[in-house]
Amino acid sequence: METKYSKVKQAIKSRILDGTYIPNQKIHSESDLMKEFGVSRHTVRLAIGDLVTKGWLYREQGSGTFCADRTKLNQGNNNQKNIAIVTTFISDYIFPSIIRGAESRLSEEGYQVSIFSTNNDQDKEREILEKILSQSFDGIIVEPTKSAYSNPNISYYLNLENRGLPYIMINAYYDELEPISIIMDDEMGGFLQAEHLIELGHTNILGCFKTDDAQGTRRMKGFLKAHRKYGIPLNPKNIITYSTENKKTKPIEEIEKVITDKNNQTTGLVAYNDELVIEVLKVLRNRNIKVPDDLSIVGYDDSLLAEVSEVKLTTIKHPKSEMGKAAAETIIELIKLNTSSSNVDSSNKHSILYKPELVVRNSTKDVNIVNIPL
Repeated sequence: METKYSKVKQAIKSRILDGTYIPNQKIHSESDLMKEFGVSRHTVRLAIGDLVTKGWLYREQGSGTFCADRTKLNQGNNNQKNIAIVTTFISDYIFPSIIRGAESRLSEEGYQVSIFSTNNDQDKEREILEKILSQSFDGIIVEPTKSAYSNPNISYYLNLENRGLPYIMINAYYDELEPISIIMDDEMGGFLQAEHLIELGHTNILGCFKTDDAQGTRRMKGFLKAHRKYGIPLNPKNIITYSTENKKTKPIEEIEKVITDKNNQTTGLVAYNDELVIEVLKVLRNRNIKVPDDLSIVGYDDSLLAEVSEVKLTTIKHPKSEMGKAAAETIIELIKLNTSSSNVDSSNKHSILYKPELVVRNSTKDVNIVNIPL
């Protein structure tokens, strides 16, 4: 359980790290902090005293307590070059390939790499940003957390910019910040997924998308665009959405509900990623539904799962390791330029938009072809 003392101390640290208190700015008075947190003067003084001892604050006799300039503390640490990589996940799915791509290039340049995972949780992202801002890093590669939503941690990124600490974003980015980014054209990717099935004669296609990340909302947008372009009516019930918190249950349950309905006429499925497809295949196997004879499926990411699964998946190729290397090259260049992403036009050569490519295997079928018995 968090003590009153640690709660006050952490709150003051957070205000320093998110830029609420800037170097040499006077912090709130002891009386104000007592009222705000409902604690005694003794508790406030203990918290402030500890932060003074550790160099977060300093006192001026007769004037009050002020925020210390911690950038000066890190200036003597120039021999060690450090990069932080923050991803939503570390060991799952395509993330190890992205991280390896970045890490190998950064190591060549002599950088020590610290890897953090938010588990796509905004509170965890805040904790990681506070840790990064508390330590000495030369640059940061970030995969945004729940990038489809307004992010409560924007102030921390603004503080990075104010400190001149370069950062870039991969896979997605926060629209409010317009940072340098290295991403895929996910809208086009979703379009290609649906278009492939439509061109094979499918007119009743199920789309399943994770919509707390920008990648998912853009893929869904592309899915809808393909239906409109080809004049294919889309049943609203054929759109299934889910979030990080329910990704292991909701999409599978919803897909199973549709494909087992006695009136079901669905012949195609567009999935948010290959990882989801693998779980769907388990359900189909149990229901004796065959791919692609009964249901054609298109995945996304061209992960290792696409080729090792029982059905070789048609999917959208993700650059993975290449994206990681490009992110490393970009952050190295920004560090050398001694500039932050806020001061570089994100439309210039630093940002990269990968064009999606459809990899056709045997999980999709042309329903226009009628097999005539011999």
